[in-house]
Amino acid sequence: MQEPVIRRAEASDAQTVAELGARTFVETFGYLYPPQDLADFLAQAYGLESAKADLADPAKATWLVEAGGQAVGYALAGPCGLPHDEVTPACGELKRLYLLKDWQNGGTGRRLFTEVMEWLERDGPRDLWIGVWSENFGAQRFYARQGFSKVGEYGFRVGSTTDHEFILRRVAQRISTDA
Repeated sequence: MQEPVIRRAEASDAQTVAELGARTFVETFGYLYPPQDLADFLAQAYGLESAKADLADPAKATWLVEAGGQAVGYALAGPCGLPHDEVTPACGELKRLYLLKDWQNGGTGRRLFTEVMEWLERDGPRDLWIGVWSENFGAQRFYARQGFSKVGEYGFRVGSTTDHEFILRRVAQRISTDA
């Protein structure tokens, strides 16, 4: 099997990003929500206009993972929007990182994560943030291995459902200039 290719998404990829975003969200979390709540959320959060806006925002970046000519995963990063008192305009956030189930646990997610982290720190170290569902234990373990720790909690609304989410942060690795 050929190694998946990771590349930055472009404006022309908006439809692919929107469709893949909705598909991976449903595949991962769809069972949690009433059908109408899920449909409304997907239209708002993963609709074509949302994907276009993210791709046009110079403060954000989106990546696609492609294998055999098909998109099998993606990530979105940008300024941190999590509800935490210590978030500043200088903070970055991994907003989304999803792979289709058949592409999980094979190292592709780690490669995609590494690429996103490098982009987030392209101008130097800074605090990085991630919001993760409180019951997504695999993701929590992965992020802990990458230096993230839980610093807060919040409610994430999908229609009438409020998910219990954890706020994770990795503090910038400051380089000492002392002699």
